[in-house]
Amino acid sequence: MSKIIKIGTRDSELALWQATTVQEKLETLGYDTTLVPIKSTGDEVLDKPLYELGITGIFTKTLDIALLKGQIDIAVHSMKDVPTQLPKGIVQVAVLERAISHDILVHKGAGFLESNSPATIATGSLRRKAQWLHKYPSHKVVDLRGNVNTRLIKLIENDWQGAIFAQAGLERIKLLPKDAVVLDWMVPAPAQGAMVVVAQKDDAFSIKALQKLNDPNSELGTSIEREFLRTLEGGCTAPIGALAQFEDQTVHFEGVLFSLDGKQRLAIQKSVPQKEAKGLGEKCAKEILSKGGDKLMQEIRNENSALH
Repeated sequence: MSKIIKIGTRDSELALWQATTVQEKLETLGYDTTLVPIKSTGDEVLDKPLYELGITGIFTKTLDIALLKGQIDIAVHSMKDVPTQLPKGIVQVAVLERAISHDILVHKGAGFLESNSPATIATGSLRRKAQWLHKYPSHKVVDLRGNVNTRLIKLIENDWQGAIFAQAGLERIKLLPKDAVVLDWMVPAPAQGAMVVVAQKDDAFSIKALQKLNDPNSELGTSIEREFLRTLEGGCTAPIGALAQFEDQTVHFEGVLFSLDGKQRLAIQKSVPQKEAKGLGEKCAKEILSKGGDKLMQEIRNENSALH
């Protein structure tokens, strides 16, 4: 075919696995491709929590710039890292079939979960931290940054009892411990477990190629979750979880908003026929906002601005 598609990716092991997966699918369809690994700001700045860096899309921004400059033709992302508002000139083209969306606990012995003894858990996610403290208020949660491999090494090197990861990420690079605890009570990040591919809006060749990789159910589920996130957040980083699942032409949606300390929890669950799912995320978010979510979001904004 007439063009070699340049696939932009972060250079972590997981990001390269994702980009290679897209590359293999495109080449199976007869397209010529090449991988272009790029280091992101999010990978380089490891001494500050993500939410303190004040940048939306910290893991995607470097690739967005490369895409707009024409250094790459498409970019592959973990969809949960992608801001709900894409930069001008960039469009979402394909959501690949979604992997499992659960969070898991990697630990050095899970006995502490059954006792009331003090424990320290590591995560760089406000959402995971709030949900963990809601369930285990006597535990301490410390910040953990870096790619998956770096975070696993930090867990070994520190005297923490465990660290929280996305199950899909560890499975993809074959690092999921057999004794990892599945946190099925923790509502995942919107679009967790999904990979998304973006392109320049006027690149008809790449768009046509990528459309063949799109999974409609994964696209719909993640769009509902991200709509919930976008409606609640209004540009603010907050502990928000959302999951849309499909069963017999029905969409089952669950969304949560927590205070930063995990003490307050606002939740919603709704099931609608799949053909009526348009706008479901926004409706659920507005219901949360009307039941105290607007006040809670304002408190979170105030706390975040005090941090910055």
